[in-house]
Amino acid sequence: MASVKEMRTRIGSVKSTQKITKALQMVAAAKLRRAQQAAEAARPYARGMANVIANLAAGVSGPSAPLLLAGTGSDKRHLVIVATSDRGLAGGFNSSIVRAAREKIAALIADGKDVKIITIGRKARDQLKRAYSSRYIESYEVGLKAPGFGVVKPIAQRVLDAYTNGEFDVVTLIYSSFKSVVTQTPRVQQLIPAQVEAGSGPAPFYDYEPDEDTILEALLPQNISVQLLTAMLENQAGFFAAQMTAMDNATRNAGDMIKALTIQMNRTRQAQITKELIEIISGASAV
Repeated sequence: MASVKEMRTRIGSVKSTQKITKALQMVAAAKLRRAQQAAEAARPYARGMANVIANLAAGVSGPSAPLLLAGTGSDKRHLVIVATSDRGLAGGFNSSIVRAAREKIAALIADGKDVKIITIGRKARDQLKRAYSSRYIESYEVGLKAPGFGVVKPIAQRVLDAYTNGEFDVVTLIYSSFKSVVTQTPRVQQLIPAQVEAGSGPAPFYDYEPDEDTILEALLPQNISVQLLTAMLENQAGFFAAQMTAMDNATRNAGDMIKALTIQMNRTRQAQITKELIEIISGASAV
């Protein structure tokens, strides 16, 4: 059994850990609000971009359709982009994204597809590079600041150049969609060829100037940056929400451990005092 001194040392260590987890929880809570506002502000822009592309795509078909919309006519070569955070201490946030990526990659490989991987975030890099070193291409870090177009532009350009050069037929993005503080859902989204969602009713008629092909040629590359930025903003909000929840649970667990250790320490101390009293009384009786 541990001595009273050892228990006091352990209690002090747990209290120090509790202070750290409490501080991380407060920092994550403060950053979550800004990250959530940024993610929610980006959603209407991404939806608006998708609606414009859908309206334009309705009037484009055949060989005149842009490559980013029509595709290469094959789905043999796949590029999977996996976006996580750079840091941990967020429960299963990063692991759930990587798990969804592994399932997608395994399914593609089982179908005989040629799969390559680009990661955004150190956690995705650390986990996927070990498992798929021969399929790994490149890694990008998220950084500490809120992501912007300056961060996603190099990634988008790298993907567009590779697709234009015929390196890939399909590009898929995997990230975490922020639902609420307690819910972040991994999402698998096809970026290239662009998926056009059909509207629920008849599409309004627009007379475009210049023509649809020209506008799509300009919008579709921009849409890659928009979707990547939206995914990174969703990831950031989900990360801080998951970290806040994880640190709150860790703080509570530390408190429970401190209570249990304090009770155990008091019992040990009482047993030592009782033992010393018995020895004193026994010695006095012997005299």
